[in-house]
Amino acid sequence: MAAWQAFLNASHLLERRVEEQLRADAGLTHGQYEVLARLSATADRRLRMSELARDVIVSKSALTYQVSRLEERGLVRRTNCPSDDRGVFAELTDEGMRCLEHLAPGHVAVVRANLIDHLTPDDLTALTRIMSKAEASMRST
Repeated sequence: MAAWQAFLNASHLLERRVEEQLRADAGLTHGQYEVLARLSATADRRLRMSELARDVIVSKSALTYQVSRLEERGLVRRTNCPSDDRGVFAELTDEGMRCLEHLAPGHVAVVRANLIDHLTPDDLTALTRIMSKAEASMRST
């Protein structure tokens, strides 16, 4: 129970700090930032909506809502998949890339100041191993 409570408390507090930074710097949610970050990590800055929903761990309807908000701001655009009439891509625009480049240093600073810098290299290795193991278990079910 102590491990569970510590995990909950730390993750909620970190999430709150990240949200505060992103809202203050760009008026974005953490979920919206994650969409931009995931798209920027691909070679052509786009992903199918279904794949993006899986990557950011949200329902398709929640992703559609977030992408619509980002699209309204010109940060993302949706395009049809040429090989599948039902497929839709979310694509990071140049403006979205500039926004991400503006936000990333502050985001990294908040995560470092509130988590990473308080852990030893061994702690980080253990945390990565433990969380990766939990993720793999949950994704397989």
